[in-house]
Amino acid sequence: MKILLTNDDGIHATGIWAAARTLAEIGEVVIVAPDREQSGVGASMTLHAPLFVHTVPAEQYLAQYSPGDDTPPRSADAVLVPAPDTTSAYPISAWAVQGTPADACILALEQLVNPKPDLVVSGINRGSNLGWDVIVSGTVGAATQGWVRGYPTIAISVGSVQAPRYQLAAQVVAHLARRLADAQSVSPSYFLNVNVPNEPAEKIAGVKVTRLGGRAYGESVRSEESFGHRRYWISRNRPVLAGGEGTDIDASKANYIGITPMGMAFSTTDERIAMVRGLVDGLQFGGDAD
Repeated sequence: MKILLTNDDGIHATGIWAAARTLAEIGEVVIVAPDREQSGVGASMTLHAPLFVHTVPAEQYLAQYSPGDDTPPRSADAVLVPAPDTTSAYPISAWAVQGTPADACILALEQLVNPKPDLVVSGINRGSNLGWDVIVSGTVGAATQGWVRGYPTIAISVGSVQAPRYQLAAQVVAHLARRLADAQSVSPSYFLNVNVPNEPAEKIAGVKVTRLGGRAYGESVRSEESFGHRRYWISRNRPVLAGGEGTDIDASKANYIGITPMGMAFSTTDERIAMVRGLVDGLQFGGDAD
């Protein structure tokens, strides 16, 4: 099995290397990720500038970013322990892309990774991707590029920005990768958005297959004067958490691992189409219009 691994937190993020170490016990791992933090950019692509790519020494990163025991948290980013052995059952190679998460996935699948992978994984992301927030998620944005090209795809996140625990999420994505390797091919391919609570395994209530909730977080805007100009800062720090029974938001609140089957659902219902037809009734063009 060959696995493409990407993210939006960047090539230096702990989560992607925690995933790499675990997934390399299943198959060959090729990491193609942004060269810097790219959270919140959604599925944006770089269309009017060149993209630069360089290789990354995977062994050095693995030695630094072993997922460790995760108990108790000791840093603002993640719990790390020295990795005396950076070997794995299958090889790991890595590239850093000067671009967005979607850019990284596109370059990987169209140019860099040959033969092509059997699975695309985006993460492990630091912080949840719940409800309508998937629209702005770089993690989901990168994963979408794999899915629209027909690859089984997993986007996976852990539910905290501060001191995230990656070990359990790494185990979850490895389990899903194994099952997808043996699963019957379906069309369209599997696209799973996975959210793992930031808790030790013994505090996890279970696993739920969910649907997307509503809005998870709202934006707040802070302004300040700077050298005679007013500047503004947008932050996504206002919890809304508009869930409901069966949603990923409610599962997360109850300490369940939520697995949401994703698809392209920006279309609408017949009822909504009829309502909008009512709005355009009487719209005319030419000399007879009032």
